[in-house]
Amino acid sequence: MLLGCIFLYEKMFSLDFDINSSIIFYMKSISEKLKQFKNNSKDVTFSELCKVCDFYFGDPRQSGSSHRVYKTPWRGNPRVNIQNSKGKAKSYQVRQVLKAIERMEVESGNKK
Repeated sequence: MLLGCIFLYEKMFSLDFDINSSIIFYMKSISEKLKQFKNNSKDVTFSELCKVCDFYFGDPRQSGSSHRVYKTPWRGNPRVNIQNSKGKAKSYQVRQVLKAIERMEVESGNKK
């Protein structure tokens, strides 16, 4: 019985470690993407921007067309409305997303 409990504990710890390391890796890749976006907002693929927006704002409230509209906790600007333009994101929309993320971090107290 004791041996079974030890094995179960090791499995749970291993699973927990795998999940945590996956989350840390995903967050690291998101922060790397944000740095890339800040350095060059013109060379961002629509799918990369979608991943970042999904991470920060959750599922889009509209995504049935070429646009994806995300809900923000404030009214007005900066809006999070992104558009697929031949596989690329529009640079002004990338800048709007960066401003929205910065505002979220400031308002939540997580600004670095």
